Amino acid sequence: MTSIAYAMGQGGVAGQGSGGFTAFIPLVLMFVIFYFLLIRPQQKKAKEHREMISNLKKGDRILTSGGLFGTITGADDNTLTVEIAEKVRVKINRGNVAALAQSSAPVQPLKGKDAEKDKTG
Repeated sequence: MTSIAYAMGQGGVAGQGSGGFTAFIPLVLMFVIFYFLLIRPQQKKAKEHREMISNLKKGDRILTSGGLFGTITGADDNTLTVEIAEKVRVKINRGNVAALAQSSAPVQPLKGKDAEKDKTG
């Protein structure tokens, strides 16, 4: 009985030697797939958001993470003063800006026939 256990033990050691590095290949492939499908796009999105926050200036129309639209009336290093209604101003942290709704570039009003079309539908 001892000879059978000894024989089985010898075969198991010889079979494990060939699977050392090949066992890590699926793990490495999974990491590469996760990097390109999840990690990299998230980092790119975060970088664009940081750039957008750093480029905010007075007059920009923003959307806060709380869902409020407002116009920036003042900007410090970490805070923004946002007018959310006429004569209603709040201070928010720059990190609470979710999106830039509209740049400070003025919108040209419609004139002539185009304005009449817009009013009538």
